[in-house]
Amino acid sequence: MILLDTHAWIWWVTESMHLSKQAAQAIAQADRLGVHIISCWEVAMLVEKGRIGFNRDVAEWVDLALQRPKVTLVPFEPKTAVLAASLKDFHGDPADRFLVATCLTHNIPLVTKDQKIHDWQQISVIW
Repeated sequence: MILLDTHAWIWWVTESMHLSKQAAQAIAQADRLGVHIISCWEVAMLVEKGRIGFNRDVAEWVDLALQRPKVTLVPFEPKTAVLAASLKDFHGDPADRFLVATCLTHNIPLVTKDQKIHDWQQISVIW
């Protein structure tokens, strides 16, 4: 399994050209694509703030995006929540902290363009 950062999930579902070739290839070859539940919240927040929009209601978009082949919804887990709070030398974005802690807990790579996560160098990143 690979975990998709929120923007990678959106770009994959919308077939955006923003998704890198390496990320698109990794997604195509993966047996399972993890989407963390925090990404559902993050998508809704982006719509609420007017930063992105869809041709349908955000709840319907999320439901349909989670039904795509190979997608696995990754829930909050207590051990991951504790780890997310204790990450050393990592920035404060709560969603990023949960994604990174999930990758550490499950030893899986993260598909992300986020430079702060790349620079942290504590997890495997695909981009």
